[in-house]
Amino acid sequence: MQGAAHLYDGHSARRHAVTVSLARHDLALRIDGSTLPAPLLWPLADLRRLRDHADADQLVLTRHQDSKDEQPRDAARLVIDDAPLADWLRRTRPGLDRRDVTRGTGRRIALRGTAALAAVALMLFVILPALAGTMARLLPMDREIAFGRSVKAQMERFLGGSELGGLDCTAPEGRAALDEMVTRLTQGQDLGYPLQISVIDHGMVNAFAVPGGQVVLLRGLIEAADSPDGVAAVLAHEIGHVVHRDPTREALRAAGSVGLLGLLLGDVTGGAAIAGVAQRLINASYGQNAESAADAYALDALAQAGLPPSALGDMFEMFRERHGDTSGPVAHFLSHPQLSTRIDAANAAAPGKALGPVLDAAQWQALRNICG
Repeated sequence: MQGAAHLYDGHSARRHAVTVSLARHDLALRIDGSTLPAPLLWPLADLRRLRDHADADQLVLTRHQDSKDEQPRDAARLVIDDAPLADWLRRTRPGLDRRDVTRGTGRRIALRGTAALAAVALMLFVILPALAGTMARLLPMDREIAFGRSVKAQMERFLGGSELGGLDCTAPEGRAALDEMVTRLTQGQDLGYPLQISVIDHGMVNAFAVPGGQVVLLRGLIEAADSPDGVAAVLAHEIGHVVHRDPTREALRAAGSVGLLGLLLGDVTGGAAIAGVAQRLINASYGQNAESAADAYALDALAQAGLPPSALGDMFEMFRERHGDTSGPVAHFLSHPQLSTRIDAANAAAPGKALGPVLDAAQWQALRNICG
């Protein structure tokens, strides 16, 4: 098998008329030409077809080369003029259209992949948390309030609600008692938010703060408390988180970069902004500094309201007796700093002028029956 062709050697524009034949037991093309300094041997396995030429029917070949430079193909071009030879090569050489990559491409891809993963980790664990804190401070109040409403709606679904507001406890006398408690705790304070306190009909012993000035008490917490002062102590602790915008920071971290971008663009109700936020806040542990600050706020609020700061320590004791460790949905009450230290601090806090229980017996019973 042989035929006519012409060769461009890649070093000059000269066109060499050549004859191509099979050599070395039909494993290579031998290229002979009077203007070539010596015959060339191109292994058949190294042949590659070039398609970027005007004549689509013409077979133009180059040769794969295993070199350290960035070009995995020879600069030479071999144009097969003999139709039978061209047809034979097309039929018998399936590797003609193989795509070549430069040596070390796999290593470069691995290195770039590692760098990309490192960048993602940097974004998730360093930049994003810092950005969430900044966003929590800069987020307009109306947008944060709307975001918080969406988060609370998702919380209700997570806790088993089938429709918005379906789990809200709104018995009038119980609601009035709760409002009395809130007024007692917040009188004369500038919270920076229009505070919204609600009770959800769920047996979990828990309470949590939500972005935009919201605090949610669960029925199970009210039922587990020995006194209204204990409920007031937990409520004051959660109000402390609201004032310090801890739930907003935590929600933004949970929402991730997509959620942050959505909030910047005004998306406060879409799934991108609140995916996973509800469960994150229900199980939130804000960290040592945030919990210490919320404790300090609660102890001061209780003292100013004429309530015993030790009520917060009593609730911590109740949580520890029920749960015994720092895991589960009340982890933020049991987390660092050490619970015993927090109990001691609550018991040692100076009380204000005693003004009696936050609710009388009838109001306390009404609050316990707020869910009907």
